[in-house]
Amino acid sequence: MSDALLYVFTTNGLLFLISIIFWKFPPKKINSLYGYKTPKAQQNQQIWDFANSTFNRSLLIYAGISFLAGLAFVTFLNAELTWQPMAFVFLSIIVSIVKTEKALNDNFTEEGKKKKIKK
Repeated sequence: MSDALLYVFTTNGLLFLISIIFWKFPPKKINSLYGYKTPKAQQNQQIWDFANSTFNRSLLIYAGISFLAGLAFVTFLNAELTWQPMAFVFLSIIVSIVKTEKALNDNFTEEGKKKKIKK
C-alpha cells in the first residue's frame, strides 16, 4: 500500500468509519461523553435527538464523499497528497455542523420549543 493511500485511509477513512459508528449507535441520552454537543443541542432530549440524527446523517454523507474524493486523488489523478485529505476532513465536519445548526434554528426556538410549521 502506498503512503498516499495509507494517508487517505487514516484521515478520510477514519472519519468515515467514525461517522458510520455514530450513525449506527447514536447517543440515546444527553451525555458528556459523545454526541453533537452545542448549547442548543443540549437544551432538552427532543433537540438532542434531532441534532444528533441530523449531524450523524450529514457527517456520514460528507465523510463518504471526502473518502471517495481522497481515493480519487490517489488512484485516478496520481496526485501528490499533502493537505488535500485533511482539507476534505475539515470541510466534511464544518459543512455537517453548519447544516445541523441551520436545521436546529429552522425547527426549534431559542427557548428549545419545536417551531410551529407555517402553512
